[in-house]
Amino acid sequence: MIRNFAEVGAALPWFFPTMVFIFGACIGSFLNVVIHRLPVMLERQWRAECAHLAAGSEPAPREERFNLVVPRSACPACRAPITAWQNIPLVSFLVLRGRCAACRAPISVRYPLIEALTAVMSAAVAWRFGFGAAALAALVLTWFLIALAFIDMDTQYLPDSLTLPLLWLGLLLSLAGAAQANASIPVDLRSSVIGAAAGYLSLWSVYQLFRLATGKEGMGYGDFKLLSALGAWLGWQLILPIVLVAAAVGAVSGVVLLSIQGRGRATPLAFGPYLAASGWLMLLCGHEIVERYFGLFVVRP
Repeated sequence: MIRNFAEVGAALPWFFPTMVFIFGACIGSFLNVVIHRLPVMLERQWRAECAHLAAGSEPAPREERFNLVVPRSACPACRAPITAWQNIPLVSFLVLRGRCAACRAPISVRYPLIEALTAVMSAAVAWRFGFGAAALAALVLTWFLIALAFIDMDTQYLPDSLTLPLLWLGLLLSLAGAAQANASIPVDLRSSVIGAAAGYLSLWSVYQLFRLATGKEGMGYGDFKLLSALGAWLGWQLILPIVLVAAAVGAVSGVVLLSIQGRGRATPLAFGPYLAASGWLMLLCGHEIVERYFGLFVVRP
């Protein structure tokens, strides 16, 4: 079956990206749940731990069960349960004209945008890598990065429950050598291990120097872990390009956002979305950029 699918993909280059586009929209619907619920789950966990410490030996009060599955998704305005067909990515939003089927309250346009973004990025990965293990690995990385970017954008927090599994998965894939012979992901084990260490230590060093110079914390530890995970997936060679692109785009975007919002320079801004976006761009074309750059310094006879 896999061989037949690969043969169809070779005969029809658009087939695999189209299938991945549709599947990516479904994943985007799930990522909406992760982006919304995971920070709430973490806050509940922290409150429970604090209550347990405050209560001593007494049992902490139990809260209603809340995870990625329970309770069922509902309209935030009227609490009407969302049916299966109303969860169809993109289509349901268009059919309902952006409003709740029960109370007609407006539905945030962010939900279909995340679904569309996930679908487009997934299709781009499928087009870039073609059918195979490399495409599957790149898709998993893409979905993790989308979730992390939007969670950090909302909360300025990069959960360990996402960054650490992403880091270990990158290392394990490099150990397994699951990539196709002509693919750039996963990288070899040596590049992955050095990349993980270099990614963490580079931003950790900047953090420590900034704190010594100013007495303030310039970024969070989640940024270190995210760059470490990107290093594990993409190799140490792409650490510097990722940081440079993220810093450049982040600086420009930060100035624009602060100017529009009328806030001062001391306003904290999330760096994770820029790291995630830069890492994804390097996933698609980073190795080609590095090779062409170093090719400029090669003296040809």
